[in-house]
Amino acid sequence: MTIQLWHCKDSRSLRALWALEETGIPYQLHILPFPPRVEQPQFLNINELGTVPYFVDGDINMTESVAICQYLVDHYNKTEFTVDKQHPDYADYLNWLYHSDATLTFPQTLYLRYTLLEKDKTHLTEVADSYRNWYLKRLRRLNTTLQHREYLCADRFTIADIAIGYALYLGDCLKLSAQYEPQVTQYLQRLMQRPAFARACSKT
Repeated sequence: MTIQLWHCKDSRSLRALWALEETGIPYQLHILPFPPRVEQPQFLNINELGTVPYFVDGDINMTESVAICQYLVDHYNKTEFTVDKQHPDYADYLNWLYHSDATLTFPQTLYLRYTLLEKDKTHLTEVADSYRNWYLKRLRRLNTTLQHREYLCADRFTIADIAIGYALYLGDCLKLSAQYEPQVTQYLQRLMQRPAFARACSKT
């Protein structure tokens, strides 16, 4: 059975779509308006959370973008996009995967909510500014790492770069990238030049 992915433009589901394009695993794409639970409420009959990504592979269904990336490369043995458990960078690889959403995308999501999605924006400017600053301050570890590396782990592109790269891309979409340090801007540009990233963006 073909993998199915439900996706909204520029949302976290881009991580999963980008991973599918990088790995060449066949899939069927369903594109939804954002936010899907509001703009297309019948989607709740498919995914009760009403969120994207929503990923189906046979009897498996998943809702977390980074977990989907990890599932794809592990389950389909795409080892060129992983870091071996015996590699010195393995712990960093795992940490970047989880750091991408828990530390970076989380404050971005709240910034997005309080600047674009809330209908009554009264008294929300300070809240939005707080989450913007939170995100930018949480880039410190990445700023340091990219002073010495082109990619995050094992001197090559892995799904850790997809996970972190999406967070940086979302920051760019939210007009926060002007405050990125030069090495982070250059890293994001390298990732966005990858053909698989371009193909994933073109499908939205």
